[in-house]
Amino acid sequence: MARKFDVLRAIELFHSYRETRRKEGIVKLKPHEEPLRSEILSGKFTILNVRDPTGASIALFTARLHHPHKSVQHVVLQALFYLLDRAVDSFETQRNGLVFIYDMCGSNYTNFELDLGKKVLNLLKGAFPARLKKVLIVGAPIWFRVPYSIISLLLKDKVRERIQILKTSEVTQHLPRECLPENLDWDSVHVPGPHAMTIQELMDYVSTRQKRGIYEEYEDIRRENPVGTFHCSMSPGNLEKNRYGDVPCLDQTRVKLTKRSGHTQTDYINASFMDGYKQKNAYIGTQGPLENTYRDFWLMVWEQKVLVIVMTTRFEEGGRRKCGQYWPLERDSRIRFGFLTVTNLGVENMNHYKKTTLEIHNTEERQKRQVTHFQFLSWPDYGVPSSAASLIDFLRVVRNQQRLAVSSMGVRSKGQCPEPPIVVHCSAGIGRTGTFCSLDICLAQLEELGTLNVFQTVSRMRTQRAFSIQTPEQYYFCYKAILEFAEREGMVPSSHNLLAMEGQ
Repeated sequence: MARKFDVLRAIELFHSYRETRRKEGIVKLKPHEEPLRSEILSGKFTILNVRDPTGASIALFTARLHHPHKSVQHVVLQALFYLLDRAVDSFETQRNGLVFIYDMCGSNYTNFELDLGKKVLNLLKGAFPARLKKVLIVGAPIWFRVPYSIISLLLKDKVRERIQILKTSEVTQHLPRECLPENLDWDSVHVPGPHAMTIQELMDYVSTRQKRGIYEEYEDIRRENPVGTFHCSMSPGNLEKNRYGDVPCLDQTRVKLTKRSGHTQTDYINASFMDGYKQKNAYIGTQGPLENTYRDFWLMVWEQKVLVIVMTTRFEEGGRRKCGQYWPLERDSRIRFGFLTVTNLGVENMNHYKKTTLEIHNTEERQKRQVTHFQFLSWPDYGVPSSAASLIDFLRVVRNQQRLAVSSMGVRSKGQCPEPPIVVHCSAGIGRTGTFCSLDICLAQLEELGTLNVFQTVSRMRTQRAFSIQTPEQYYFCYKAILEFAEREGMVPSSHNLLAMEGQ
């Protein structure tokens, strides 16, 4: 079944599709085996869980995630065929066609593969058993004009007319906002700015400014007054829900709970939505839960469809209580928080962190959901870690778990937001929390573009979670951690200067 239900055309397309697969040697796909499994989970190709207003399926290719020198084209095509097969399984797609989005935001020339582009377009224009309604190329850089002119020569006029090159601000003129997932909002405050540094420039910058200069830079950030208001945090009825009286929550970015009969008469929790790198609301930064906010915390986790929780503190440090015991510690134990019951399904003790798999049972909705809880254990009671190695490794584990959980959720639960936020907390929810998120954002941009800007990242973060990064030591640690990561990844040669920096 295809284009206007023309049976002969449908048969022709089916044979063409099969012939294309035969030419590429793609006969039997094994999505649960490597290397195809990793390629599918990379997020490079995605079939969105929503459709356009006409019922067409929406396919997304994220160019910045494609690295030709690290990928095998045959495997990339296998992933494409697998996802297109899943799309065309649907009667709606067969009838209403396909919209293909080529997201070039943040990509550069090294992410582009001309031969792959030709093959994908050849497949879509005349060998895919569903009508190609349009191709939206979003955020194309200037250099793309040359390869596009080459590809366009191969296309028939009818197909060429369906291809549109758009600015990010123009996308919603072609697809309603609700058709696009959260991570395609393109509204994150964390996007590459005009003063981003390469890793070598960053190393030279730190070497020149030294620790004292970086501390002074932090003071420039700290002196800036928060942009926004704290009315809800500071209202008399909510004061007892703040762990620290001097760490309120911005009204403009706070997470709002659903008011429920018999549970709470306020929608307040000391928690803020925080953008990630090119991703709106990638995190929820929050304080360590208090006994009187445990139920609020788990209600937030449930309502925001959270899949991963990151805790960067212990319960007590330096003889002071830092966080309450808000989840069951032992395997098979459970704690009830109103209509939500949290059960411990298992604990894994690693060198620097503890991983706990939890199940939340909503007795009102009769639904269950799994959440992974990570507790980072290698942050000293005072100051910052002497090395960032364990935190960098921990960051990768958290990223991978979020990716796997989102992928699994997308398969099981159509229509859900494809990228729920990661909850990150320490004690106040601004120091280690801000450090963790800043590092995640900076490393994501560094890995993608080879540039970053720590000052800009922290400044922008504080507009969403006020006072993020509490001390100059934490701010300086971000610089050190990035340089340590770059050395480990071979981006810069090993440098004894990093060790000397400690004494400056």
